[in-house]
Amino acid sequence: LDPDRSLLEQCNDLPYDHDFEFPEERLVLGKSLGQGAFGQVLRAEAIGMSAFKPRDKAPEAVKMRDKFRRSFRKKGADESDYKDLASELKILIHVGEHKNIVNVLGACTRGRRLMVIIEFAPYGNLLSFLRARREVFEPTWTKTNPDPEAEYTLVDTSMASYQISKGMEFLARKKCVHRDLAARNVLVGPDYVMKVSDFGLARDIYQDDLYVKTTSGLLPVKWMAPESLFDRVYTEKTDVWSFGILLWEIMTLGGTPYPGLPTEQLLDYLSEGQRMAQPQNCPLEIYTIMRDCWMQLPDQRPHFGTLVERLGNVLERN
Repeated sequence: LDPDRSLLEQCNDLPYDHDFEFPEERLVLGKSLGQGAFGQVLRAEAIGMSAFKPRDKAPEAVKMRDKFRRSFRKKGADESDYKDLASELKILIHVGEHKNIVNVLGACTRGRRLMVIIEFAPYGNLLSFLRARREVFEPTWTKTNPDPEAEYTLVDTSMASYQISKGMEFLARKKCVHRDLAARNVLVGPDYVMKVSDFGLARDIYQDDLYVKTTSGLLPVKWMAPESLFDRVYTEKTDVWSFGILLWEIMTLGGTPYPGLPTEQLLDYLSEGQRMAQPQNCPLEIYTIMRDCWMQLPDQRPHFGTLVERLGNVLERN
């Protein structure tokens, strides 16, 4: 692979590792967890997965694309969606395993459906998780109760931010550009471990101003860097911009970015050098990191490795 090009650009050159092929007859599909951009996400049980290689993980969720599913969408959409899921499968296999990303466990590619088996996140997506903790949030660095269901503090928000930065550092090292990093696309796994994901669950069910329809498709404009909005450029540094927006979401416990600002005014707002204000109860050191992520010039934004170090230092100091 070309180290100067992203994985997405080279996806057609990636092979499918047949060691990940799991027998479809041993997959028991359960309830739907959501409808994504190119298929369903289902709870599932993969019988015998504990003895299945290549990875010893507990199976629990399946992304599915029916090759022959009828659709009222434009002609060719199903084929395109199938290819998208197949591309995601190859990228997930190639990227490898990390604690802070949603890992692929196997796939069923030989039947009439393409199904990708991934880790299950019992606490759902981070956006809903944060909003559910608004009533128990305390803006303190002291924890009296280790259970985030009973008490959520700056320790928890900083730990979540740190873990996500670790996952993104790993993806950046693998030349994998996310393009849609946001709280809705981070899942909360066992022991409240943050896992970067892109299920596509939000595209069809979120309010219209999160994804704006353009000739390039649905775009999450309020999370996008200026160069992505103006020139459709996507790099590690555009993911860093989105990470700054994600930090803002975390510190507002699931707030919607640029509150009160109509989406159509966002380009002018950013072009004028304006940025979101420091959220209430957000430590200055965290807000400083946000602002660094929102530097106008990409080269002035930190790399994810630097963000891991800075957020780790925040945790150590406090």
